[in-house]
Formats: sequence, C-alpha cells, structure tokens
Amino acid sequence: MATEGEATGLVFHPMDQFIVTPLFRTLGPGETVNWYEPTNVTLWMAFIVLAIIALMVWGTGGRGLIPNRVQSIAEMAYGMVHKMVDDVAGHEGVKFFPYIMTLFLFVLFANLLGLVPLGFTVTSHIAVTAVLALAVFVTVTGVGFARNGASFLKLFWISSAPLALRPVLAIIELISYFVRPVSHSIRLAGNLMAGHAVMKVFAGFAAVLWIAPVSILGVVAMYGFEILVAFIQAYVFTILTCVYLKDALHPHH
Repeated sequence: MATEGEATGLVFHPMDQFIVTPLFRTLGPGETVNWYEPTNVTLWMAFIVLAIIALMVWGTGGRGLIPNRVQSIAEMAYGMVHKMVDDVAGHEGVKFFPYIMTLFLFVLFANLLGLVPLGFTVTSHIAVTAVLALAVFVTVTGVGFARNGASFLKLFWISSAPLALRPVLAIIELISYFVRPVSHSIRLAGNLMAGHAVMKVFAGFAAVLWIAPVSILGVVAMYGFEILVAFIQAYVFTILTCVYLKDALHPHH
C-alpha cells in the first residue's frame, strides 16, 4: 500500500546524498563498506586533487605577463592566502604557507564540487573534516613544542590574571585547546551538511505543482547562498589554522 507521502509525491530523504557507497559494487542489506574499498568519497577526493592541479599547475603553466582568467584566479588565491598567513601568523608563519594554501584549496574545491549536479560533498563528512582538523592540531602542537620547548606551555598560563585564578584559567585554556579540533571540524561539516540538506528539501517540494515555483526559487536562492558558504567556510577553516599557528609560534598571553 502506498503511504500518504508517496501518494502526494513528497517522499524524499535529504540525508541520502551523504551516504558513502562503494564504486564497484552495490551494498546489500546489512552490508557495510570495507576499509580498503574505493568509494564515492575516494572518487570525489581525486576530482578535488585534479581541480587543484588544473588551477595551480596547468592554469599557470604559461606564466604570462598578462595573465589569462585561470592564472588570475590562481594568483588571486595565492595572494589572498599568503597575506592571510602573514597578517595573522606573522612573518615566521609564512614558512608554513604551502601547507595552509593546500588546506585552503582542498576545502574550497571540496565545497564547490559538492555543488555540482550529482556531486558529492566530502567536507560534509565529519570523518574527512576531523582528519583535516587533527592534522592541523598535531602540526601546530608539534611546531609549538619544537620552537619553544617547555615554554609552549605558557600558552595555558595567563600571567596577567590574578595568581589565585591562574590554575583555574589554565585548566579552562587546556580544555579549550583540546576542543579545537572538534570545533574546527564540526563547524565545517555541519555548515555544509545543513545547507545541502535544506536544498534537497526545497527540491523535494518541486514535485507538488502548486508549490513548485516557490520551491524552485528556494533552490536557486539556497544554491547561491551555498556558493557563498563554500568560500566562507574555506576561509574560516584557513584563518583558524593561522590563528592556531600564531599561538604555537608566540605562546604568550
């Protein structure tokens, strides 16, 4: 028997677009993806890498004095991220620019390719964003101890606070430091997942004739908004990385 939702054409599952599936087989009931299997996540990560190579290598191969459009975009991205690193992390942080630039491009292209029809947004998965955030956390912590030794622990000791409050504030600072990769990853994944789910909901209502025009307008508006979100979230993820790097290089309150 058809359900009421099926009868009205309103059966849609906005979270199905985030399901990880193997590339070379169909999952049966109760089956799961094996760790060694290439999946749709693997495929779209490969597309992300190719897109970055196309922009930064092939697009700038000519190195013309009068840049073409692709070279202009690459140079603009390069200049923006380099200025961000220099302004936030300082001149000493510029040596980490290649790593931060790679992070920015990966997150940006992952967000944008997720908006391609039939695309898959890898940054909507906490497993992906958590790896990126943990990589930043481990890198920054390693840099902090390598550069400052035990003095890196001064990051948690607020010397300007009253002496009686310093132990309490140190505990709070320590907890907030270890929460960084959690907030760093959830912010990115949550924003991307929420936006795509809302777009799918609007698209589902397009099956109802009387509400279809409103639904289509909603999808168009959300799509434009999600393009903006794709850039903003890449920028936020990158600038937070720069802030954390600054703390590692200069761990003094």
